[in-house]
Amino acid sequence: MTESSGTRATLWLVVAAATLTVMAGAILGPVVPAIRDGLGVSESAAGLIITTHGLLIVVVSPVAGALIDRLGPRRPFVGGLLLYAAGGGAGLVVDSFLPLLLSRAVLGVGVAFVYTGVTVLIYQRFEGPEMDRALGLRSSANSAGAAVWPLVGGALGTVSWQLPFGVYLVALPLGLLALVTIPETAPSSAAADGSGDGRDGDPSDEPPADGSGTDAGGFAGVVAVLGRRPELLAVYLLYFGANALLYSIVVFYPQLLDALGTTSSFSISLYLAANGAAGGVSAALYDRLLRRASRHALTGLAFLLWIVGFATATVADSALTAVPPVVAFGLGLGLVFPSAFAWIEALAPQDRQGQYSSYLASAGYVGQFAAPIVFGPLVAPFGVRGVFGAAATVATVAVAALVGGLLGRR
Repeated sequence: MTESSGTRATLWLVVAAATLTVMAGAILGPVVPAIRDGLGVSESAAGLIITTHGLLIVVVSPVAGALIDRLGPRRPFVGGLLLYAAGGGAGLVVDSFLPLLLSRAVLGVGVAFVYTGVTVLIYQRFEGPEMDRALGLRSSANSAGAAVWPLVGGALGTVSWQLPFGVYLVALPLGLLALVTIPETAPSSAAADGSGDGRDGDPSDEPPADGSGTDAGGFAGVVAVLGRRPELLAVYLLYFGANALLYSIVVFYPQLLDALGTTSSFSISLYLAANGAAGGVSAALYDRLLRRASRHALTGLAFLLWIVGFATATVADSALTAVPPVVAFGLGLGLVFPSAFAWIEALAPQDRQGQYSSYLASAGYVGQFAAPIVFGPLVAPFGVRGVFGAAATVATVAVAALVGGLLGRR
């Protein structure tokens, strides 16, 4: 497919919007102590300012997906950007805890619509290698945001704890730009029968004779689809696991660095930035790598990188030897994320792409939330290195399951 100026505009707009989903929490990480002091609340209460939006994303994402399937992605995406700007930017003027917490809930609703809207816009506006390129650039933007936004937040936080909230307002011009540049597209249901964007419907998406077809959007319909396509569950599990492993680094790697004598918050942020930068590089190269290897092979390579990275973290004994683990993990993450989105596009019923891609968003944020719950109990008996030993074991089991599944299919 030849990329027109319209699709190029869509591409760079969704890439820019993709960084916002990471920024939602990342930009405030360095200023949690300042937020605590500014609001006069406890450390845990200040932490809720960062985490509340994640809960709303998990809950609202399926609603966003269903609405996108019904209306098409353009209007929900634009609405999500405007909610993002309103909920995030409110922190510039709100200086009490409960109203600020409510504004973070509004932000979470906005992120849910932006996240799924970006995904479905890519599905509808790009095909084949162009879609792979767009998914890779989307993941690269996420990784770049994970590297850059904490540094921006930390810098602005030295002036005022409220100033980083002003960065959320960048969603407002993006929303207005999306309104005038992104064309109205048909709902997924229209695209599925060939009356939408010109893509052929997938014959395998036609409702079976037993009535359990994809037009059933409720629980029974979801169960029927997952029963016919259990690979979808594997993709959700992959995305959940990748995000849980990512947050095992975000939460516990600072403790490892502290034990190695690296205690400066800025120095620690550089390790997390290196993780994001490495993911950005591999994701940006994703479509080129696909010309030489399959998605399964790239995912297997990611698992191997994670095994090596986490195993190295268990024996790292200096600030220098602590660098390769985060780089290796980031490189693998940049291969897994776009693969997961591409598999959802291939496996989900075409009239329910918003719905099934929204479950991916929910799985990812649940994984992030679960990381300290799953890995935290290992710290007391085994030390923080035990967390990374367990993560290496999880990655080993995952690559064995991937190989076993491929051999079983053959």
